[in-house]
Amino acid sequence: MAKKRSVFDIDFTPDEVAPAAPAAPERFPAGNPAPERAAPETPPARRGPMASAITETAEAARGRAEAEAAIRAENDDLAHEHVRLKKLGLITDLIAIDAVRSSKLVRDRAHNRDPELEELKLSIQAIGLSNPIRVEQDGQGGYELIQGYRRLSAFRELLEQTGDQRYARIPAAMVPRGEPVRDLYRKMVDENLVRKDISFGEMAQLALSYAEQTGIAPHDAVSELYASALKQKRSYIRSFTRVLESARGAIRHPEAMPRALGLDLFKILDADPALGDELVDMLNRAPERDAEAEIAVLKDFVHRAPKIVKPRPKSVSKTMLRLPRPEGEARIAASDGRVELRLPRDFSALDRARLQRAFEAFFGALDGE
Repeated sequence: MAKKRSVFDIDFTPDEVAPAAPAAPERFPAGNPAPERAAPETPPARRGPMASAITETAEAARGRAEAEAAIRAENDDLAHEHVRLKKLGLITDLIAIDAVRSSKLVRDRAHNRDPELEELKLSIQAIGLSNPIRVEQDGQGGYELIQGYRRLSAFRELLEQTGDQRYARIPAAMVPRGEPVRDLYRKMVDENLVRKDISFGEMAQLALSYAEQTGIAPHDAVSELYASALKQKRSYIRSFTRVLESARGAIRHPEAMPRALGLDLFKILDADPALGDELVDMLNRAPERDAEAEIAVLKDFVHRAPKIVKPRPKSVSKTMLRLPRPEGEARIAASDGRVELRLPRDFSALDRARLQRAFEAFFGALDGE
């Protein structure tokens, strides 16, 4: 009796592929190696819809993160560049002229009419302002003028005369806040040194104001402010500074003082500082004077001042002494206005108070006390 065969129904999905039967091995002649064959390609693994969605979401998130990081890096670079340019004073903006004050720095310009202001206004109307003013933000929405007093004055007059709102705002470069006063003054001074019309009296007045504001000597103020000027020019400024200092504010129009007159005044006051009181009295006797009248008073003072007497030559005779000391021989040379002591001893090593008492005893003995 024949056995009954069992039959099974097997369903195959379209993606399932039956493995191919192994091929029979190829034979090659002796001495000829088998050529290299490329490995059979493995079909890509099939992913389900959920896995594909997760992968796509992760890639999109990674792309957004990279884009955000690039934007942050660019913003950081721009911020650093902004700070760098601001430190250099290269950030320029249009600011309202009413928001600008000029009280922090004493200007080196006289309060009388600037003869070149009309020419500057015509230039601004024709081609605009090519050189912005420089200001410092005050932290309260306003600005303090550092450079550009004439340019700011021209804009204010143009706005008042024409009513054109183009002149209500002025191009300005921002100076970083907190910059030392010395540097601010130097920027103002160095810009104005190139002007031909600035007088020695104006520069001297600025030096005195700077010395008062910083607490240094007027002589040192000239050295700091006008370090870029030639040596001869600094010498003239110091002479005018000495004249204004002697007048104690009585000279109202220093910008009108000619160089020769200022140097004559310096020679007189330097030879006899007490004459400064007479100069002040003469100026005060003309309270309503203008610049021309003040110059007349100063010339009259020079004419009336006593002639400068040359100092008598000092005696060249000397008195020489030799005194024996434990550390060696002390040699003493005494002349007119000078006593010189030579001894192999370090006097700088002595206590200051002890050295002072010794000199007090020395002068007491000379005076017979």
